[in-house]
Amino acid sequence: MKLSKKEQQCKELLEQEVSFRNDANEVSADKPDPILIAKQYQDEYISLVCALFAYGKVDNIITFLNSLDMSLLEVQEELIREKLSRHYYRFQNSEDIIQFFITLSRLKREGSLNRLFLGGYNKNKDVIEGINILLEKIYTLNPYRSRGYGFLIGKITTKRKGAGALKRWNMFLRWMVRSDNIDMGLWSGVDRADLLLPLDTHTFNMGHKLGLLKRKSYDLEAAYEFTQKLKRFDKEDPIKYDFALYRLGQED
Repeated sequence: MKLSKKEQQCKELLEQEVSFRNDANEVSADKPDPILIAKQYQDEYISLVCALFAYGKVDNIITFLNSLDMSLLEVQEELIREKLSRHYYRFQNSEDIIQFFITLSRLKREGSLNRLFLGGYNKNKDVIEGINILLEKIYTLNPYRSRGYGFLIGKITTKRKGAGALKRWNMFLRWMVRSDNIDMGLWSGVDRADLLLPLDTHTFNMGHKLGLLKRKSYDLEAAYEFTQKLKRFDKEDPIKYDFALYRLGQED
């Protein structure tokens, strides 16, 4: 379907922003973003840590991530417990963080997140099914439960309306699947066209301002709706617009 005049103008605006923002200097100490820490390591597990803790004020996120010894994902669980005994972040107390690292260390010993994700994704080329496979495995590997732990990791999702937008998981997938001056492209086997917008308050508000989102509820259904609209601009890589939309919203 041909774009309307308004849609064409919006696409041209966003294409200009994508080109402008696709610069390594757009993610720096002066312009912080959690991917700044992840890119230092180029590792899928460390990237997941960075993505799942990416809520709250960005300066606080960066400070917390810099306080973590990411090599703890490779050590014995007793040492994880010792080294993280005084760490906490917003809704996560020290035990939540300890158990999170223990869970990921167990999962890392079993193999690649990319491979595990593909086991769910490949059934219907659905990234939510891939995320659910990862969540199922994470909850199977460790019986620990708490409110903070559950908030950090997220819920297995079987519906769109009323379900959480899975912003941090979809952002992690963007980092892993796309490859440019912002995203790392560490994974293979996942089509960029299947990614979902990592909907947060900034992109949610920008979607309404630009007329690209009508849904008033901030949920997974809104992320699908917004993504489908962006596919009219680029069906092969709709989430290339995410970082530009996020920065536009962040800068008001």
